[in-house]
Amino acid sequence: MWDPLTASRILTALTLSFHILFATIGVGVPLYIALAEWRAMRIGDRDLSRSAYRWGKGYAVTVALGVVTGTSIGLFLNLLWPPFMALAGQTIALPLFLETFAFFLEAIFLGLYLYTWREDGPPLRNTLYAAVIALGASASAFFITSVNAFMNTPAGARITAEGTLDVHPVQAMFSPATATKTVHVLLSAYFASAFVLAALSAYELRRDPRDTRAAKALRLAMQGALLFGVGTVLSGDFSGKFLAAYQPEKLAAAEWHFTTQGAAPLRLFGLWEDGTVRYALTIPYGLSVLAKGTPSAVVTGLDAFPPEDRPPLVVHYFFDLMVVFGFLLLALAAYYWWRVWRTRSVGQAEEVATGRLPAWFFPALVVAAPLSLMTVELGWYFAEMGRLPWIVRGIARVGETATENPAVSWLVYVFLALYVLLTAIAVRVLAAIYGSEGPETAFRRLFGGLRGGESRGS
Repeated sequence: MWDPLTASRILTALTLSFHILFATIGVGVPLYIALAEWRAMRIGDRDLSRSAYRWGKGYAVTVALGVVTGTSIGLFLNLLWPPFMALAGQTIALPLFLETFAFFLEAIFLGLYLYTWREDGPPLRNTLYAAVIALGASASAFFITSVNAFMNTPAGARITAEGTLDVHPVQAMFSPATATKTVHVLLSAYFASAFVLAALSAYELRRDPRDTRAAKALRLAMQGALLFGVGTVLSGDFSGKFLAAYQPEKLAAAEWHFTTQGAAPLRLFGLWEDGTVRYALTIPYGLSVLAKGTPSAVVTGLDAFPPEDRPPLVVHYFFDLMVVFGFLLLALAAYYWWRVWRTRSVGQAEEVATGRLPAWFFPALVVAAPLSLMTVELGWYFAEMGRLPWIVRGIARVGETATENPAVSWLVYVFLALYVLLTAIAVRVLAAIYGSEGPETAFRRLFGGLRGGESRGS
């Protein structure tokens, strides 16, 4: 059994780890559904609309499961961290409230989209419904991420011994970290979701190389992978410069930068053993360029902060793995388009996808899907642990804001069992939907169909 603080931290980390998987898919996939429907309407290609509908059915499953973990997070804010909510509750209430409405918008139009979709239906209706789903999903991510931004750079309130005064919820929602954090979260969700959808198409193409619908879906997913991959790298660079200015201790911990100095080197990889960095690859001036854009810039080190205010050094591993995996995924997307460019004279991109890519590429895409989600997880571990020891930076520490109820320990086992069950259900249902028996048959067998579904396409 754990003490209440440790149990609260384990339960929160466990819930966030599960929720981020569903939330990433929930934010990214709707954008591709909308893009596929829009493109299908613009060029009259029903294959893309059929792909969007197939994605929508799997997406509905992840939304249903994400509701469970998302509701748990809302519950835990009050149950596990009551002093935090007493301190910041009224300050962050606005984005939490708006996030709920954004989710309702997303869920209502997802239901309308799945219920009304017909292969021979009006393309404009499908496109509009899908666009609203994507808007609701992205808005939901913006609002909830703005809460996290407030915890990193609190604004919009005055915290005193008498309590929280002069509350301005809009200022709190647009704290200094909101811009860089929300843009990076949205782009990385679009980037990771592209590989989830690409993996589905790759699996289908391995099963039937003549499946032109899957080849077109793969092309759309790889367009998103390249575009949003580059965007994620650029927004990550802006995030690094933001940390140098507003949260230098988080950047210093991520880069194992111990001493404030100019011409600061960048440390990649390595091991922290016996108080010493070993086996690291050092790039002269690299951190100064990364943090402030010039080789001679002074970068604040961990020595500028008392030991009790420094983040744990383990965040360096999370940060490096996130960067390495991210660039591997971007290289995979770039390789696809390089092959398309090289073979553009022999036929359409759909033909390239089925006949001009090496055999290893399709299994690699299947592996890339969980790798992309793991990359997002590593990014969140870095973001959350890099804020430690603070729950609201500079105002309240994690250790001061946890519940004192010893019964929390039991909840860890209860919710661990719940999340394992949810994961098993998700894998089983998604495998049935996209398995060999075909999505329509599996979906009707598992859920009894949406409206009989006889006239719908596959």
